Amino acid sequence: MSANERAARALKEILQRAGNGACADCGAPDPEWGSCSLGVFICLGCSGIHRSIPEISKVKSLSLAGWNDTEVQFMAENGNETMRRMYEAAVPVYYYRPTHKDCQVLKEQWIRAKYERKEFIEARNKLTYEEETRDGMLMKRGRDNGQFLNRRFILSKRGGTLKYFTKYDAKEPKAVIKVDSINATFQPQKTGNPNGLQLTYLKDYSTRNIFLYHESGKEIVDWFNSIRAVQFHYLSVAFPGATDAEIKPKLTRNFLIEGYMEKTGPRQTEGFKKRWFTLDHRRLMYFKEPLDAFAKGEVFLGHSDQGYSATAGLPAGTHCNSAWHYGITIVTPDRSFLFTCDTEGEQQDWLKHFNKVIHTQMSPQEYNMEAVFRRRY
Repeated sequence: MSANERAARALKEILQRAGNGACADCGAPDPEWGSCSLGVFICLGCSGIHRSIPEISKVKSLSLAGWNDTEVQFMAENGNETMRRMYEAAVPVYYYRPTHKDCQVLKEQWIRAKYERKEFIEARNKLTYEEETRDGMLMKRGRDNGQFLNRRFILSKRGGTLKYFTKYDAKEPKAVIKVDSINATFQPQKTGNPNGLQLTYLKDYSTRNIFLYHESGKEIVDWFNSIRAVQFHYLSVAFPGATDAEIKPKLTRNFLIEGYMEKTGPRQTEGFKKRWFTLDHRRLMYFKEPLDAFAKGEVFLGHSDQGYSATAGLPAGTHCNSAWHYGITIVTPDRSFLFTCDTEGEQQDWLKHFNKVIHTQMSPQEYNMEAVFRRRY
């Protein structure tokens, strides 16, 4: 047996140990690469990020590259769980840990924060995300003209607000947004920018979208985690008896599903029109275009015990002029909503998410939200 064959066999055995069967950084299954300088097993995607910091991480394919005995021994002595205890010893509760499904900028800054900046090796007095005030410039998409322009943003931990100004020296903000109403999610494909961030919040009981980016990946991810840090502080004060595990899901979250469907109006005799839909837990919002600032309407998805349901198909006799033929009917206590999808796969994907939400027990806050929706719609 050659030296390379012995190394490959040894690495395969090390991979079987607890924690090594998933990427150390994003959790993707069956990693095929390793960092012989950090002692972790990683996926192909994360290996590319590691290559961009060669002074920190030296990566090799587990099956195609040659490994010497010293490198194999180092991997055996360390591995994902051991190195996670070192590099992730003090990750704050609010810090967003990306998965393999997340965008590149989140994964890159997570990897750089861990290994390059060593932010989480030990508890620090204060990380950059925990400053009382964060003040800086971000590119914001105009509501009407669609152009991205430089705008000043100020995030206040004490006030629990995010303000933005149309000019750096403006005395009054264009908007003051309460952090507890904000959802933030990265949208590189939707915005056409790898660092694109979408902020969604309620303004006068209507959903408002703001689209932002910064040329620096670190800067935009720092803003994202700073918003989460302020939200965590606000909720910890508002709900002093809540545990970290109870608060964490209330921070920013990715949308459950987005995409185009066609819908008809409340009389169900109007023509079906193509709309962009976003499912944010129990709120199904629809827009004329993906980058619209305001939703044209919303549907609240309550619990099945309260009369909510989502089924495939349209009611018999429905006048359907839609070019899409895979129907969905959502029933609420007040009315039914009819949609069509382009493919059966899309129809089943939407139904899977709708029914998961509808069969999840509601919180007291969600019952209050339902009451507001039913009064408005």
